[in-house]
Formats: sequence, structure tokens, C-alpha cells
Amino acid sequence: MTNRLIEAKSLYLRKHAENPIDWWPWSDEALATARTHNKPIFLSIGYSSCHWCTVMEGEAFSDPAIAEYMNANFLPIKVDREERPDLDSIYMQALQMMSGQGGWPLNVFLSPEDLVPFYAGTYFPLEPRYGRPGFLQVLQAIRRYYDTEKEDLRQRKAVIIESLLTSAVLQDGKSEDFKENELLRQGWETSIGIIGPNQYGNSFPMIPYAELALRLNRFNFASRYDGAQVVTQRGLDLALGGIYDHVGGGFHRYTVDPTWTVPHFEKMLYDNGQIVEYLANLWSAGVEEPAFERAIAKTVQWLQREMTAPEGYFYAAQDADSFTNPTAAEPEEGAFYVWSYSELTQLLIPDELAQLQQQFTVTPNGNFEGQIVLQRLHPGELSEKLENTLGKLFAARYGANAESLDTFPPARNNQEAKTTNWPGRIPSVTDTKMIVAWNSLMISGLARAAGVFQQPLYLEIAAKAANFILNHQFVDGRFHRLNYEGQATVLAQSEDYAFFIKALLDLHQVSLALSEKQGIQTQPSLWLEKATALQDEFNEFLWSVELGGYYNASSDASQDLIVRERSYADNATPSANGVAIANLVRLTLLSDNLHYLNLAEQGLKAFKSVMSKAPQACPSLFTALDWYRNSTLIRTNTEQINSLIPKNLPTVVFAAGSNLPENSVGLVCQGLKCLTPAESVEHLWQQVQQSQARG
Repeated sequence: MTNRLIEAKSLYLRKHAENPIDWWPWSDEALATARTHNKPIFLSIGYSSCHWCTVMEGEAFSDPAIAEYMNANFLPIKVDREERPDLDSIYMQALQMMSGQGGWPLNVFLSPEDLVPFYAGTYFPLEPRYGRPGFLQVLQAIRRYYDTEKEDLRQRKAVIIESLLTSAVLQDGKSEDFKENELLRQGWETSIGIIGPNQYGNSFPMIPYAELALRLNRFNFASRYDGAQVVTQRGLDLALGGIYDHVGGGFHRYTVDPTWTVPHFEKMLYDNGQIVEYLANLWSAGVEEPAFERAIAKTVQWLQREMTAPEGYFYAAQDADSFTNPTAAEPEEGAFYVWSYSELTQLLIPDELAQLQQQFTVTPNGNFEGQIVLQRLHPGELSEKLENTLGKLFAARYGANAESLDTFPPARNNQEAKTTNWPGRIPSVTDTKMIVAWNSLMISGLARAAGVFQQPLYLEIAAKAANFILNHQFVDGRFHRLNYEGQATVLAQSEDYAFFIKALLDLHQVSLALSEKQGIQTQPSLWLEKATALQDEFNEFLWSVELGGYYNASSDASQDLIVRERSYADNATPSANGVAIANLVRLTLLSDNLHYLNLAEQGLKAFKSVMSKAPQACPSLFTALDWYRNSTLIRTNTEQINSLIPKNLPTVVFAAGSNLPENSVGLVCQGLKCLTPAESVEHLWQQVQQSQARG
């Protein structure tokens, strides 16, 4: 027996299609039905690779008694947060207001008449445990409260909606408080502190903070922190730690410890794109650690092998859990990735095992529930012999040598994972939907790595994904966020616009340098033209004329939202407004259209109070401020662009120019003024360095 979700395109929603709960997708019909029958809405939001979402699906959501009570007393709605980040953002904020913390699954109870939340939580166990009540107890108590405590319910909702509206509007700070140089120092110091040594808890990549710290290190702010050491250590933790898959490539989402050892094993496209860009930027800043180059190269191989559709776009994510054998009832976390000591002794000869132990954490007792997560002990280049040893582990996992395995087909659901005759281990399930925002982060990472390492292949992969989006994500002239097997759906949200415009600008820049190499067919002018057209659509449908900045959702796709938010906070991905404002500055330099600069100024003004009072929330806005204050245009020939693009020039935009002033090699423009034409390469470089440090 299946419910309505069997028709859903989302893998996450379909995972709940056989629950006895009478799930609805978020829709006008579902909301109207709840109002007609005066049923409070139980809204449950999660995503396909979320471990505790999977646990709750198999426990509480599969329980007949809970389903019977739920179906009689609530209108249950399931939402994939990756489809509707605007809904997720609003109700996650409500959860944080009520409980002081957030997380997924996000389970919220709404009044049907106005969709205002009045109670929220995360994981609810089937029976009381972990200090949490059983889910049936929760449902009974909430329905009793909804029926008998009407005045308290009204007051509670009034407080919540007022808080949400106040948060959405933001308090505007005074202009005299907007001291840009001090703000940049404050943003840098905050970010350095956030990514500095961590003695407790989980370890997340936190790339927006690391990127801000790296770019602002050039100012040598006086501080108790060694900025260069901190940003380098973050790169080493990522490239050497257990968060990185040293055998197959690709980065896991985070580690459950402060030592970067044991990951939560899902692989998210958005993390990998950001990390590739960060490691490439570290290399460009002079930290030429071989482990960084290897991590990028192997991640690109993983991307091509397991995460790229035949049409060229990138899949969204891979689950943390996988089956150990076809008859297993439930998948196990990390089963595809970890090793037992006895398994290693069978696969490797003693000399190979000894070499592996010299460079990786390999002990008989393991470091994860008796199993081994490989973590490198030392930076530097791995020997050819050790690479061959890792190749043996690759063949054991995948059932083939890396050199002969160009593609590894995804397991699209648990049934497919268990019934396919895999030559090696049973892989984790892959969520094969295309998300524009996440694809864009990977395109940007590939573009930057292509420029830094002079790798045309990286550019070629990125260009193919971008072309898919350009050719398939516009329906009736409007940009769309998702693609399921060739079908575009859901109007694009602010992060889709902002991240894809950035990706197009990144492609434009690297194409100026690499487009003529090895016959790559990428026209820089085309990327800029498409970025400009998309920016105009972004401005038309999502810009807030009254407040400044961009709304999360377009004006014609916000009818079901209780508030219209303008996201400024960075989470696992950068904030849409931070990236968008930086894009506006870049477009100003490339087009001489000062309207973009006016919007950038309004956007920064809109969020200046947040930047001043809560710098820990918004590193991407500080990155945008750096662009606004220190933007530099270098107009020069292709030869000079080739030599400059691998360097660490965080607020530089290149333009290829054949009509340069006589006897000059380039022209450097700082914001709205240009310097004396550079008559030599040395003079040009001197001007560029001075321009990047003028803030």
C-alpha cells in the first residue's frame, strides 16, 4: 500500500511512499484540505541523505498506531528541503526560536488557517528514549493543546509570527556606523576564530569562513591569530583527514570529532564544489601542498565517475549508509568506505600494509566501531608504491581498477542497491536530481582549479554542466531550480540565481586564459552575456525595492510563505545575498553599468547592521564588502591573463583588450578610476599588488 508520495520526483519523498501515514506533498490542495477539516498540519522537512530522517522514516513514520492517530487528527505534509529551501528556512528559524537549536528532520506543527507554527522539534523516537518523549505521546499532547488551549495558542502564534517578521525586515543601522575597514577586520578576526583550533564536537568544512579569512589575510590585520597558519591548517585538515575519501576521492559532509577522523559519510555536491575552490585558492596563495592537488584531482575523478549524468550535469548527493550484503535488512553507516584490519591483511602483502601504516591511521582495533577510516598522518606527496596500494583498495571497493572505470552507475534507491549485481561493494544510494545552486558551486570550484592548475579538463567538465543548465532550466522564459531526468521544475530561488551567475562569471574569467588550449570550445563573451541576462531576471523577480537585497523566492512564487525572507546567513553553503552582491560588483567592472554598483551599495546598506552586530553569521557579506571596497579591473592581453589568473587576486576581474594604450601591456582600474597604463610586466604586477591591498 502506497500513499500520494509514490508519484513524487524527489527521492526523499519517495522514501516515505510506503509509510502508513497518509502523506501529502506541499500543495494548495493539501493546505485547503487542512483548513476545510480544521486539522493542524504536521509538516516534516528533511532530505534524502539525512541519517536521522532515515531513522525516523523506519521507526515512527512506519508505525501503524502512530499512522492511525496522525491520519485522524493531523494533515501530514512531507517536504524535501532541497526542493524548497525557502520553506525550510522559515520553519527552521521558527524551530530555533522555540528550542534554541535546529537540525533535520525538521518537524513542525502549523495552524491550518494561517500556516503559523506553534510547536516544533527534530527527531522524535518511536518510544520514549534519549530524554525525548515517544512520538505518539507528542502527537496526543499537541492535538489536546490545539483543541483546548485556544487563547494560549493565539498568543503563542502571535509571538512567533512577530519574531519572524521582525527578523525578515532587519533593523537598519546608522550610516556613520558603517566603517568599512573596521568591519573587514572584524569579519576576518571572527572567521579566523571560527575555523581555528577546535577541541570539542563535530568538525565541519565551514568554507565561507575559511574563504573570507584567506582573502583578507592580505591586509595583515594586527591580531592574536596567525591567519596564514589557520587557513593552511583548515586545508590540511580537509585534504589529510578522514573527511576526505583517500581511496575514491570526494569529501564527506563533516566529522563527528574535533580531530577530523571519523566522518558522517554522506557526500554532498555543495561541499565538494566549495572545498575544491578553497584548496585551489590556497595553492594560488602560495601554499603548494601536494595533498591539495591530489585531493582536487581525485575529487574530480569521483565527480566524473559517480556524480555526473550522461547529459553533463552533476548529481546532488550520496547517502552515508549502504548495505553490506543484498539480504541485509538495513544499510549501515559508512559500510562502503571503511575497512577492517583483517580485510587489509588479506588484500595487501606485508610490505604494502606496512607502508600504508606509515602514512595512514591503520591499527588492528580501528578508529570507528572496530573499523578503519583512513586518515593521513603526514602531508606531502604519496609515493608511487603507496598510490598503487590505494589502487588495490579502490579495486576491492569498486570491483575494477580506477584506470578502467570511467563511470560507475548510481544506485538510485535501496531496492536498486540491493538487487544490482555490483562487482565490488554495494554502493550508497545516489540522489540523482540536478540542483542549480549546487551544480553552480561545483562549476565555480572546477573553474578556479582549472585556472590555478592550468587544467583544461576541469574547464571542459564545468562548461558542459553550465551548458546543460542554460539549455534546460528555462521554462516559458523563467529560470528553474531542479531537474529530474530531463524535466525542469520549481522556480529558481535566490541561491540558484546568485550561485549560477557567479559560476558563469568564473567560467568567463578562466575561459579568457584557457579557451584556446587543447581546442576547448568555450566563448568567454557567451558566459558574460548569459550572466548579465540572468542578473536582469534576478533583479526583476527577487530584488527588494523597499528593503534592499534579494528575497529567497520570487514575487510570483511566495504566496504560500508566511514571511518573505532575504537570506544573509551562511550555513553549509554561502548566503545568497553575499554572493549576489559580489556578483553585482564584478558585473559593474565588466559592463561599466553603474546600476549594478548602485544595487550592490543598497544591498550592503541593507545588511550593515547584521554585519556589525553578528559578523559570525555572514562571512559572505564581508566577502561582498571586500569586492565593493577593493574591486580591480585588469585589462590586458591573453598572455598576461594566462600568467595572472593562477595567482591569488581575490578582488580582480580580467578583461581581454587589444586596444590598450600605446606602448602598454595593461591597464589597471581601481573601482571607478584607472591608473597610469603599465609599460612593463613588472609595472603591471606592482600596480595589481598595490590595488589588492589598498583597503
